[in-house]
Amino acid sequence: MYLKFAWRYFKAKKSTNAINIIAWITTSVIAFATCCQILVLSVFNGFEDIVKSLYSSFYSDIKISPKAGKTIVLTPEKITALKKNKLIDHLSFVVQEKALIQNGSSQAILQLKGVDHDYQNVCGINKNVIKGKYDLGDKDNPTILIGAGLQYATGITLNEAMGPEILTVILPKINVKSNEPLESISEGTISPTGIFSIQQEFDNSYAITNIDFLKQQTGMSESQFSGIEIKLKQNVSDENAKKEIYAILGEEVVIKNRYEQNAKLYQTMKIEKWVIYLVLTLILVIAAFNMISAISMLVLEKKQDISVLQSIGTSKNQIRNIFVTEGLLLGAIGTITGILLASLICFLQLKFKLIKLEGGSFLINYFPVKIVPTDFIIVAIGSMLIVTIASWIPSKKAARELVTLK
Repeated sequence: MYLKFAWRYFKAKKSTNAINIIAWITTSVIAFATCCQILVLSVFNGFEDIVKSLYSSFYSDIKISPKAGKTIVLTPEKITALKKNKLIDHLSFVVQEKALIQNGSSQAILQLKGVDHDYQNVCGINKNVIKGKYDLGDKDNPTILIGAGLQYATGITLNEAMGPEILTVILPKINVKSNEPLESISEGTISPTGIFSIQQEFDNSYAITNIDFLKQQTGMSESQFSGIEIKLKQNVSDENAKKEIYAILGEEVVIKNRYEQNAKLYQTMKIEKWVIYLVLTLILVIAAFNMISAISMLVLEKKQDISVLQSIGTSKNQIRNIFVTEGLLLGAIGTITGILLASLICFLQLKFKLIKLEGGSFLINYFPVKIVPTDFIIVAIGSMLIVTIASWIPSKKAARELVTLK
């Protein structure tokens, strides 16, 4: 019944054109606001996916680190148990230390990461080599894969015709108790074989070599490691994997999934996304004021109808609900229109990449878009909630007024 009245009032010709104009303005503003909200959320989803793909090239599904100190000690039994675990697809033992690298008169401080042969199966860094090749050498003939930012800072070149450059790597030793400074550091030579480029944070700070060379230089024992990086099998829960790994290694380690390794980054992205959503919600609040005006004027327009309804026994609540439904109808038309328009724009952007990114310094030259159904639901609920509140105010006032026929 309420919807029937609301629909008749919506399409009926009003005695004052201002009522029609305000109603259509209200509907248009709601459509615009919901469209903007979905577009912004979809673009944020697209950028989030790109950032995650970049970080997944460097970070593993699971990372195991020492709870205290710089190293963990793994017995052969623990290593065997990890390798046989059915949830683990690949694992790589890692040694990581801050180092100084020198190329002639150029030098830079970096994080030097020593990994075993299975590391390229754990993360996708081998797919991000932009020059040279993924080759880490061995203990006797060590080679290094260096970030593009570090390569630029130190002037390292890869030229097969000229032969490999010889770099000097200076590292601290971890198992030295001597007070002599020179005895607590090691110096070795290494040759670059490749340059990788993932993201500025990694390109400017990291280089990768083989674990045996780094262990030799830092003086680590065979059973000592800085950590373990793991790739899980498909459809394996992070939490289940963490429980089984804790059961093997005990509570002396810290186990983090990919999200926990980059918690600040992901939290910042989510906060930015929803702050923008809330800012755009203010447009809906502005539309709500228009709706209050539109329904208030409609109440004045329909005084005679209200008096007739009262005379035949219609309750105040029922009269109120008629005008609330009128507001919800305006809101629903605007919300649905906005959602359909946003869906069309997202589809066109996905297919034709119509809206470009200016500057040309990013990985892609267009705005990325990812459609997430929950975003549509959240936007629709938020829109209709604001519409309901805006409709309730004048409708409640209309129901309290006693109108008599003359």
